[in-house]
Amino acid sequence: MLKFPSLCTERLIINQVQPNDIPKIVEHAGHKKVSDTTLNIPYPYASEDAENWINMTQQGFSEGNQFAFAVRLPSNLNFIGSVGLKINQRFNRAELGYWIGFPFWGKGYATEAAQAMLKFGFEQLNLNKIYAVHTTENPNSGKVMQKNGMIQEGELVEHYKKGNRYYTVIQYRMTKSEYQAISIQK
Repeated sequence: MLKFPSLCTERLIINQVQPNDIPKIVEHAGHKKVSDTTLNIPYPYASEDAENWINMTQQGFSEGNQFAFAVRLPSNLNFIGSVGLKINQRFNRAELGYWIGFPFWGKGYATEAAQAMLKFGFEQLNLNKIYAVHTTENPNSGKVMQKNGMIQEGELVEHYKKGNRYYTVIQYRMTKSEYQAISIQK
C-alpha cells in the first residue's frame, strides 16, 4: 500500500495523523483520564511524546506493520482520538487499539472507529484475526468490543506493566469468518 488510506463512517473521518495534529494530540492524550484508561499513553503527555508517536506510526506504516489513524469530526477536521491496527504479518492477525479524547467520551465514536478498523482489516488487509484488550479497570472499552461483535476469549492476569503497576486485561477477538457471518446478518 503506497498511499495512507482515508476512511469515512457515518460521523467520522479516519485518516493519517499529521504533524499539525500535535497540539490536539497533546490536549487529548494529556488528559489524566485518557492516560488512566490506556496502557501506552503516559501522564503527563508532552509535545515530544506526540512527535515520537507520529514518527513511530509513520515508520510502522512504511514497514507494513502498523496503521495508526487520526479520528476526526467532519465539521472541523480536528483530531479527537486515534484508532489503529498493529499487524503481525507472520500470523496474519492484528491488535486493534483506540482512544478518544475525554470531551468526546460517551458519544459512540470509539465504537464507530473500531468498526471501521475491523472492516478495513478484514476487507482491505485480508487479515484472518483481529484482537483487542482492555484493562479490567476500563470495562467501557470492552463494551466497544462487544458492540462490534468481538468475542471475549480470555483474561490475562497481570499481563502488562505501566509505571510501577501490573494490569490484568480482558482479550477479545474476531476472526474473518466471524466477521463475514456478522456482515451477512446485517
